[in-house]
Amino acid sequence: MPHVIVKLHSGRSEQQKNALAEAVTKAVTSTLKSGEESVSVAIEDVEPRDWAEQVYRPDILGKMQT
Repeated sequence: MPHVIVKLHSGRSEQQKNALAEAVTKAVTSTLKSGEESVSVAIEDVEPRDWAEQVYRPDILGKMQT
């Protein structure tokens, strides 16, 4: 049951975020040959000024092995 978290700079419309979540869901279900009901997608808005502290350091630098 994949759960995908997408973190992006704030300012995208709900329509854009919904379209992204749908595209991610389609990619996951197609790749893993699973049903849509088994995939969840979270979209997290991050202010650009907070990117380094909230995303880059913990999720990118801190998890280089993944």
